Amino acid sequence: MKQQLRPTIMAFTMLTLLTGVVYPLLVTAITQVVFPSQANGSLVVKDGRVVGSRLIGQPFDDPKYFWSRLSATSPQAYDGAASSGSNLGPLNGALGDAVKGRIDALKAADPDNPLPIPVDLVTASGSGLDPHISPAAARYQIARVARVRGIPAATVERLVARHTQGRQLGFLGEPVVDVLGLNLDLDALPAK
Repeated sequence: MKQQLRPTIMAFTMLTLLTGVVYPLLVTAITQVVFPSQANGSLVVKDGRVVGSRLIGQPFDDPKYFWSRLSATSPQAYDGAASSGSNLGPLNGALGDAVKGRIDALKAADPDNPLPIPVDLVTASGSGLDPHISPAAARYQIARVARVRGIPAATVERLVARHTQGRQLGFLGEPVVDVLGLNLDLDALPAK
């Protein structure tokens, strides 16, 4: 028995050090060198303070901002530690109520908007944390944002175009608009 205990303890100790200390330190060092921004959460810093992450959506509900996609995380919205979808099916009354509430809020904020409301403005993504909206969702909001801020719609359209990202590798996914970056650039415009 004693002959087996010593090699077992040595193997356990060596594997613990290798997989629990050496490997994580090595991977951390490599990512800090090769992908420093991503390794540190893709944080967005403005005026020396962190204002968000390019990977996690944020709640915007002021009419002067572009609104993000809904979050399904709980107990609070856009909680990175609670990434999940709502698991509500298309026939679930709670989903219908949430969609109707968001449609009502969009119409109340911009009652004269004749455009159809894009689905990503009234539903949550699978992760509940999506930081992007579709170009259609951005176009739907241009008139409201321009009117509330007192700036030409063409100026807002140019900002939307600047923050529109194409398909990954040219063929994966759909084009998206970076909501946080767009709203930060809107705030940087000279006040009217």
